[in-house]
Amino acid sequence: MKQFIDFIPLLLFFIVYKLDPRVVDIAGHEVTVGGIYSATAMLIISSLVVYGALFIKQRKLEKSQWLTLIACLVFGSLTLAFHSETFLKWKAPVVNWLFAAAFIGSHFIGDRLLIKRIMGHALTLPDPVWTRLNIAWIGFFLFCGAANLFVAFTFQSIWVDFKVFGSLGMTVLFLVAQGIYLSRHLHDADTTTPKTED
Repeated sequence: MKQFIDFIPLLLFFIVYKLDPRVVDIAGHEVTVGGIYSATAMLIISSLVVYGALFIKQRKLEKSQWLTLIACLVFGSLTLAFHSETFLKWKAPVVNWLFAAAFIGSHFIGDRLLIKRIMGHALTLPDPVWTRLNIAWIGFFLFCGAANLFVAFTFQSIWVDFKVFGSLGMTVLFLVAQGIYLSRHLHDADTTTPKTED
């Protein structure tokens, strides 16, 4: 669910980006709506609203949510300040690679792998399975970062489409594959767990 909450600002960004650019009057100010720069402004505003609402409701944000919000503010603000979409093109690769770095670091820092810290309250798995799962997330984030970077600077006409639907598609496929992998191990764990009689 947290993964999909992150897509709300991205979907709003996409909708505004696809609008034919037009000048509208908002509170007595003429504002251009449509295109990359108004979409970037929408991304910043909607991220503040979404994560602000989560913070008010939960009294906290996950570290990954803080990273996503800060990256949005930094790269979005640079895009608007310098009127260059290049900064925004780097957002997805950098965020994905920072997530990969966090999963890598958990192999060497701390007493538990990051994936176990995230999912360990809900699942009981052998340590080798946690290790494979953590490595899978590293590979996923490295691949997503590289794919976003490649498309953004090679296929500039479709990079926004890929940023939204490509990222969503890769996430859904990976989560389905993870679910299939985990279901096999959970089934194995169930059959080996001794039953108790009342």
